Amino acid sequence: MKPINIGLMGVGTVGGGTATVLKRNAEEISRRAGREIRLFMAANRDLARAREVVGDGVPLVDDAFQVVNHPEVDIVVELIGGDTIAKELVLKAIDNGKHVVTANKKLLAMHGNEIFARAQEKGVMVAFEAAVAGGIPIIKALREGLSANRIEWLAGIINGTSNFILSEMREKGADFADVLKEAQRLGYAEADPTFDVEGHDAGHKLTIMAAIAFGIPMNFDNCYLEGISQLEGKDIQYAEELGYRVKLLGLTRRTDKGVELRVHPTLIPEDQLIANVNGVMNAVLVRGDAIGQALFNGPGAGALPTASAVVADIVDVARLLTSDPEHRVPHLAFQPDRLQNLPILPMGEVVSSYYLRIQAADRAGVMADITRLLAENNISIEALIQKGSATDGSAEIVILTHRVVEKSANKAIAAIEALDSVAGKVVRLRMEELNG
Repeated sequence: MKPINIGLMGVGTVGGGTATVLKRNAEEISRRAGREIRLFMAANRDLARAREVVGDGVPLVDDAFQVVNHPEVDIVVELIGGDTIAKELVLKAIDNGKHVVTANKKLLAMHGNEIFARAQEKGVMVAFEAAVAGGIPIIKALREGLSANRIEWLAGIINGTSNFILSEMREKGADFADVLKEAQRLGYAEADPTFDVEGHDAGHKLTIMAAIAFGIPMNFDNCYLEGISQLEGKDIQYAEELGYRVKLLGLTRRTDKGVELRVHPTLIPEDQLIANVNGVMNAVLVRGDAIGQALFNGPGAGALPTASAVVADIVDVARLLTSDPEHRVPHLAFQPDRLQNLPILPMGEVVSSYYLRIQAADRAGVMADITRLLAENNISIEALIQKGSATDGSAEIVILTHRVVEKSANKAIAAIEALDSVAGKVVRLRMEELNG
């Protein structure tokens, strides 16, 4: 049987890992696929570096369009990243009738609707397991393993850089800026860490998972993003005292009013397994009506873990090359004509619990004013602690609330900040029990 020829675009960290796995496990991969899978050619700007990775015998080019236009390439593997040239290459590959495997979460979150529609039209597959949570097979689980379920919600720690920073802040009692420098020194954070620490990376991944979980189009433009750069170490410590861990959480939930799609720092009870996923590890907690809750945990990045997902997609595509396109697993789990354009809830309509830290004058009546304003906005208190008085006669009040619609929380916070006895802004973090 004719071998499956792979055209690899991008021989960086993940591309190099993919080439390594394809060579090292060639016999096992071919046994699983039922035919030989071989790295046929690769494209990379730095040819000398790419040669060190792919070795001799694999043609190398510095123009990736030579890969997507080569008549003997069966599957194009896009590991360039970004959503400019990568988009052009992927669409050209599809137009040329080639199947695509990609780890590019930004490309899919921003342009997935167009890409999947074009692939459907051309009868080719676009596989993207490696785009979310690295080596964790969460896409296959959502799309196939849990297909009997009505997914109610899912919550994920899906950015290793942010999770490392928050884990270090908790363990060392350090502030964000100090831990960020350490993360950069260790290579966990980029020189410009904005994409990771401000929630963009997690938002792209959450957008993809929400589309598969609920059968909706990609909606990244409507995903709420709030990062961790403004977090103070003391809030992580106060949360710990109250029995919670702070994680950058991506959460999507189906409600009667629409779909929640949000990324933000979140307090999670410390006895939840997902709250104890530390360092650069990733985890996704899924709630389905039949299975209940299931936790998927593992390495969310790195050369070989991500390559594991890339090569698994290559094997899947190889197995299905001769199948009827109408009977393949749909890109977004649901048949294209069954997708629902459900509304994405604005944050003001989202229901959550809250952690509030208030700097207030340490005198009689202040606490009564604060609790009155909360009550006027139908916000009840779950827990309250007061930290010691400062030299300026103020004290920090930390309040955990029960669940309430966010617009009511916003109104109460604005009223509290307007009190003469309150100094500065109220620190607000959302809190999720994740107990079903």
